[in-house]
Amino acid sequence: MATRLPSVDAVLVGFGWTGAIMGQQFCDAGLNVVALERGVWRDTPTEFAPTFAQDELRYMWRHHLFQNVADDTLTIRNNTDQQALPMRRLGSFLLGTGVGSGGAHWNGQIWRFLPSDLKAYSHNLERYGKAAVTANDMTVQDYPVSWEELEPHYDTFEKLCGTSGKAGNLNGKIQDGGNPFEGPRSAEYPNPPLAWPASPAMFAEAAKKLGYKPFPHPTGNVSKAYVNPLGMQLGECTYCGFCEKFGCGNYSKASPQTTILPYLMAKKNFTLRTECEVLKVETTSDGKHATGVTYVNSAGEEFFQPADMVILSAYILHNVRLMLLSNIGKPYDPKTGEGVVGKNYAYQTMGSVNVFYKDKIMNPFIGAGALASVIDEFNGDNFDHSGLGFIGGGYIASMTTGGRPIEMIYTPDGTPKWGMEWKKAAAQNYLRSSLISCHGSVMAHRGNYLDLDPTYRDSLGRPMLRMTFDFTDNERKMSAYMVDKAAEVGLAMDGASGIKKNYRKGSWNVVPYQTTHNTGGAITGDNPKTSVVNKYLQSWDVSNLFVMGAGAFPQNAGYNPTGTLAALAYMAADKIKSDYLKNPGPLVQA
Repeated sequence: MATRLPSVDAVLVGFGWTGAIMGQQFCDAGLNVVALERGVWRDTPTEFAPTFAQDELRYMWRHHLFQNVADDTLTIRNNTDQQALPMRRLGSFLLGTGVGSGGAHWNGQIWRFLPSDLKAYSHNLERYGKAAVTANDMTVQDYPVSWEELEPHYDTFEKLCGTSGKAGNLNGKIQDGGNPFEGPRSAEYPNPPLAWPASPAMFAEAAKKLGYKPFPHPTGNVSKAYVNPLGMQLGECTYCGFCEKFGCGNYSKASPQTTILPYLMAKKNFTLRTECEVLKVETTSDGKHATGVTYVNSAGEEFFQPADMVILSAYILHNVRLMLLSNIGKPYDPKTGEGVVGKNYAYQTMGSVNVFYKDKIMNPFIGAGALASVIDEFNGDNFDHSGLGFIGGGYIASMTTGGRPIEMIYTPDGTPKWGMEWKKAAAQNYLRSSLISCHGSVMAHRGNYLDLDPTYRDSLGRPMLRMTFDFTDNERKMSAYMVDKAAEVGLAMDGASGIKKNYRKGSWNVVPYQTTHNTGGAITGDNPKTSVVNKYLQSWDVSNLFVMGAGAFPQNAGYNPTGTLAALAYMAADKIKSDYLKNPGPLVQA
């Protein structure tokens, strides 16, 4: 029997970005908060001291910061005709764990979605007709929140992170040097952009020649020393090239550790318990009210943590699985289209172009997580999709994230995969190549979803999460279109001697790394029949349960998700503090 603990105002399940945000917001409002993190304690200076910060083998290939799939994994299949099998090794996406979770090892890419991204169904329906939003069994939906509602919360997160960038649309006025396609913003970025090294600068010049409007990537790798609104200090980025999949030993990358954690840990009304795996959200007999959570610690002891509010702030896959394990909400059935929990799982469509040079030296090791020049002409609905056979899009960027010598070896077409000729090509092209990334959306489709696996169980005896996902013609056509556009820019770069196109072809494969941008499964909406949570991320079924993160996305836009999931969390926190605490219950009427 689980040991019952003293009740608290709120329990947070998971302590990454959204857990840290909600913890800070609630504690500042005077609530007693307990956060449960299944991974270990991790702080930037102790974990990522110079001895380990640049160890590619340790972090990238041996997955030191990531979930151990020998203990807990999920099963994978492309469609319902296949038998799902456990993911035995991390590949396509890298599941974080520990304090800070993905916020510790991310690149620091901080995007705002386009206004049209928030209205993906109605906007595309109006512009291209019903066939455009129903092809390939698409189940695209609008967000129940407008750009105007979300914009102040984007601004809050950008200031928290000390985001480096250049506004392109300041209070409705288009500014030179920024992204002209972005929605109107209320303030300039807190810090100026990072300085471009060779490849992004050359990409920007080539893009301008072709009539595009390149701009610096907005990033949480701060361009100068910065003190955020909570008094947390970040140091100037040193362009070490070890951001993605690594922690920052220099306090230069925004993370829960550098922007919130020291502030929050000083609060007497906050408690963080690590190595505590939540097993289930407990509810009343009618299933309409959460009473707290049951968890097990590293010694195998079970505890029941009562709470007035339960906040699921773990990664999207864990949040959805906990809802399914706790029998909260109706599971999605792709055959009937009924049910909501697990519906509209989406991913990201990645493509790229390698550019090779005979005489130009790129010095790729001078990099940072989001050090890039970007064009946005082919993102969202920034271009006319008529006759193209797809909706959605993405950004095209020349990124110099680093020159890690195991991961980042690019060789031209026709190079053998191994042997002496490969070694010669690798040595020849290491300093004489660069990468153009195509970071594309994934629309929601009827057959892409999450549920509990009927066969496989984890080390605690619980059903694993099962992922059913594949790309469709919509994503493949979009990838081909974007890669071709990127190739045009690559060929126009000064000194380019050749390119290699990397399209998104065939079915999704879990083996090669692509991106950790999983979304959906606990989608937000204005109707409980088609969504899991309302606009404030409150469960339609259990009003004192709130579900954070990118699981709320009805489909995935072309941008990285962190800025939007943080903005949604801040909006939810504001509404909870202003309305819910005074009168607990549904914040939106069904």
